[in-house]
Amino acid sequence: MLREAAPEVEALELELLLEALLQRYGYDFRGHERAALRRKLRAVMQRRGLRTLSQLQDRVLHEPAAASAALRALHVPPATLFDDPDEARQLRQLAGAGLRGAALPRIWLADCAGAEQAWTLAIILAEEGLLEQTEIHATVASDELLAEAQDASIAPESMARYQAAYVRSGGQGELSRFFTASGKRLALAAPLRSHITWAQYNLVTDASFNEFNMIVCRRALPDFGPLLRQRVLHLFHASLAPFGILGLDRAIDATDALTAQYAEMPQPGWCRRIA
Repeated sequence: MLREAAPEVEALELELLLEALLQRYGYDFRGHERAALRRKLRAVMQRRGLRTLSQLQDRVLHEPAAASAALRALHVPPATLFDDPDEARQLRQLAGAGLRGAALPRIWLADCAGAEQAWTLAIILAEEGLLEQTEIHATVASDELLAEAQDASIAPESMARYQAAYVRSGGQGELSRFFTASGKRLALAAPLRSHITWAQYNLVTDASFNEFNMIVCRRALPDFGPLLRQRVLHLFHASLAPFGILGLDRAIDATDALTAQYAEMPQPGWCRRIA
């Protein structure tokens, strides 16, 4: 029976695979936490019947389907509508504080978890009477994820499950009123979709591209290593308007960049820029 790779060998294999992903496809995961990377890649290996990261690297370099599977696993997992009721309730509470008073409010969903996360935000803003004047900028890490988000739809039979999650998040009425038929599936109604702008964007390498009144990045940050986290927090600071609101995976603390320029808000993981 073949033995698994020794830990020190697997560590080397992981670094070589990360370098391969960067050199071959341009995606840099070298600043991510190694434990998270190993967990995600081992799941890919198990699904594809592979024993080592070196075998996965060989497939990634030579088989587009394997490369797509690995990259998809390493990017933010896709969300479903109102799948985080706590976050949705917090957004309902914070939206007015962050957006009212701005001439043209902008929200950035950085490393967005797909169409349904952006749709959830659009629905919340519509219910709070804020969507009409607000722009949502949703960015994803790859062209493949971008195409999926722009063409997204949901199965009608999923609506009952989504309705229950919507109610748990504080929604009232029928969630289906925000959707229209798209063939045999459902898509967010055009008046809501028109307020969402999708773009491919790389948090690791790209610069600030606009000023925002609210930035939300709660799902990607837990996988970032310390240096990458600080780089991204500096990027968010350069992109956040004075008194804008920042949504993170955890409360900002002394180890984070520019801590003194933010004040914690009552909602966990949220803070306001004060300087």
